[in-house]
Amino acid sequence: MRIEEHPILDFKRGKKIKFTFNGQEAEGYEGETIAAALHAAGVKVLGKSLFLHRPRGFYCAIGNCSSCLMVVDGVPNVKTCVTDLQEGMEVETQVGKGVII
Repeated sequence: MRIEEHPILDFKRGKKIKFTFNGQEAEGYEGETIAAALHAAGVKVLGKSLFLHRPRGFYCAIGNCSSCLMVVDGVPNVKTCVTDLQEGMEVETQVGKGVII
């Protein structure tokens, strides 16, 4: 779900771009973060906790927590809530310290 209109905020989306999430094709817009694009696509679990592997989702959206850490283009522990989406990115969920699930 994406917010299309807001009484105060102005959304200036760029063009639609494609990326992969866990091997599946996904879409987002230029100017939005990876986590925002995944959330809009219905992905609610972005990773799992280090020890008990409990699900973690889109939480702070400002890079302060570790709930959105994912593997992006082979690099583990990328904070997807503050990383801009780019055409052709490969995004994968991870468990704990960067083990791809």
